[in-house]
Amino acid sequence: MNIIINGQTKEFQDNATLLEVIQELQLEGKVMAAAVNMEIVKQDEWGQHHLHEGDKLELLDFVGGG
Repeated sequence: MNIIINGQTKEFQDNATLLEVIQELQLEGKVMAAAVNMEIVKQDEWGQHHLHEGDKLELLDFVGGG
């Protein structure tokens, strides 16, 4: 299935969870927040949140500075 991640289309196995996608992208521990189709998904729900064809995923991390 194709998922749009931060504006780029990437292909993943069907019925992948949000956590599986983050792990496949080697971003585990780096992502602080995730939104699927503009809705925040809590970190403790990533392993149960299944993605679907065409979902728009935004992965965010926080950078300090000023």
